[in-house]
Amino acid sequence: MAIKIETETTKFNIDDKLAKVNDSCTVNFYDNGYMIEISGRNYSDDWSTAKMIVGTIEELHDVLVKISEMPKD
Repeated sequence: MAIKIETETTKFNIDDKLAKVNDSCTVNFYDNGYMIEISGRNYSDDWSTAKMIVGTIEELHDVLVKISEMPKD
């Protein structure tokens, strides 16, 4: 018997973790989604890396647009 578990989707914003981003990022393609990895500076001005998983190409697009609008380090 299969059990279905329903959860709310929590949105994660890159700017919650990083104040400034580098000028490049990495996108990994998986069978069930995408992972974006980007480094930059956090709000304490320390180096930090954010990794975010999204399920659709539209969500990937939204994240890339957000990254492109952020201040660059």
